Amino acid sequence: MAEQEEWEGLRVEGPDGNSGVAWLSLHRPTRFNALDAVLFHSLPLAIAKLDGNPDVRVIVLTGSGAHFCAGIDLSTFAQIAGGGGGGGRRNQTKKKEKKLRRDVKELQSSFTAFEECRKPVIAAIHGACIGGGIDMITACDLRYCTKDASFSVKEVDLAITADLGTLQRLPRLIGHGNTMELALTGRKFTGSEAKSMGLVQDVYDSKAEMLAAVETLAKQIASKSPLAVVGTKAVLLKSRDLTVAQGLEYVALWNAAMLISQDLKTAIQAQNHKQSKPFFSKL
Repeated sequence: MAEQEEWEGLRVEGPDGNSGVAWLSLHRPTRFNALDAVLFHSLPLAIAKLDGNPDVRVIVLTGSGAHFCAGIDLSTFAQIAGGGGGGGRRNQTKKKEKKLRRDVKELQSSFTAFEECRKPVIAAIHGACIGGGIDMITACDLRYCTKDASFSVKEVDLAITADLGTLQRLPRLIGHGNTMELALTGRKFTGSEAKSMGLVQDVYDSKAEMLAAVETLAKQIASKSPLAVVGTKAVLLKSRDLTVAQGLEYVALWNAAMLISQDLKTAIQAQNHKQSKPFFSKL
């Protein structure tokens, strides 16, 4: 039986047996998994715990209830906009600006935790994925959705600029022009359109079908050498922000430190003996 743990606004399950797959679910179904201050606080803590668990090799991110994520809860907007201290009007404005910058940086770090997690994170999206939900999934490593999923970079309709990662990460997934159009209009787009643009890897008819397919994929990744999987994610993310020459230098340094491992010997032996499922050590 898979281990289950409750965080406020989150549910963590797994890994079950030797699968290596853990499930992290946004769990505010009555609020359509809107992101409040507590959830922003819980997310990086839960991810850090999963990252540190040697039995976890892949994390699947899902949403409970009818929708994946309705964006940032209005209560969180109110908390960010409030406060600022006393003093004159100019002094008060400066204090509010400093507080807002600190608050935004803290919220950004909650989603950056997905990238900083050594293990791959796969987002499985159904229903609505709006605003902050886009910020979150673009920080994940792979994304899949149902055909009834809908997406919206909604911040422009709230008179703000998306500031938790969408404008930085989405162009690298779907291109500058597509991002510009979606961010300026705030329009809703479908799962099939998300796939055609490259935001998601595949679209499924139902949530059950999607979760089954994602679980199969996650188990396939989890069966690989943890060192190789961690290295592949780290090098791809690092190379995203480097020139080709710099990326080649980085991977050379990485493999110089990591290549001589028991996993390499195990993989070679498995190939030589035509062994279908080699057993790799935990991180």
